[in-house]
Amino acid sequence: MTVREIYDYLNSLYPVSTACDFDNAGLLVGNPDTEVKKALISLDCTLSTVKKAEESDCQLIVTHHPVIFEPLKNVLKGSVVYELVNNGISVISMHTNLDIADSGVSDSLCKAIGLTEIKSYTACDGFLLRCGVVPSVSAESFAERLKNTLNGSIRYVDGGKPIEKVLVCSGSGGEFIEDAINGGFDALVTSEIKHHQFLMADDNGISLFDGGHFNTEDIVIEPLKSLLSEKFDTVEFITDHTSKIQYK
Repeated sequence: MTVREIYDYLNSLYPVSTACDFDNAGLLVGNPDTEVKKALISLDCTLSTVKKAEESDCQLIVTHHPVIFEPLKNVLKGSVVYELVNNGISVISMHTNLDIADSGVSDSLCKAIGLTEIKSYTACDGFLLRCGVVPSVSAESFAERLKNTLNGSIRYVDGGKPIEKVLVCSGSGGEFIEDAINGGFDALVTSEIKHHQFLMADDNGISLFDGGHFNTEDIVIEPLKSLLSEKFDTVEFITDHTSKIQYK
């Protein structure tokens, strides 16, 4: 099995052509013709990720966040890209195209937190979110569910009414509070929420939950491993859930 074959499969499910204009998704580092016997799946590609891949004898890393996002001005020893090339490790990054897709990041988050009747919801800026329903629950109880599911701290504001209709955006999505208000949702689950967005939610009776960028996106890694393992049974897929962000 080659890097190219794995990339082609991922691209068929999560087309790179559907990624946002600012994005840099796809096969970003390496040789498409490299044979893959072992691959690592992680949210990010950091130096510690590369080290784990090298120590585990992986030929490929599959990430959500692009290993190359801003233009590179140099590639020096000790940098992520240098170490990848030096160790012959390829990287496929599926970013906003994975966010919006069926079985993608927001979809996985919806399923993990127990939403049903999950479907796409087009935000006012055209970005595809996910939404679903949950049996009537208080904001406090829903926050506890998120905390237990995502294994992290939850920041939230209580909209003051039972939660049934929920809008979801994995990763950074505080700007979608207006979509939650205009769409008649009881709650928005996302991360990187700003102070004024919490105040806007409170003023409009919407519960707003910040589950952390890493935790609301890392939720896709195990489903992605299962998907790839089933398709490519000659490749051993391992995962890395390491984050330098710590919660008390």
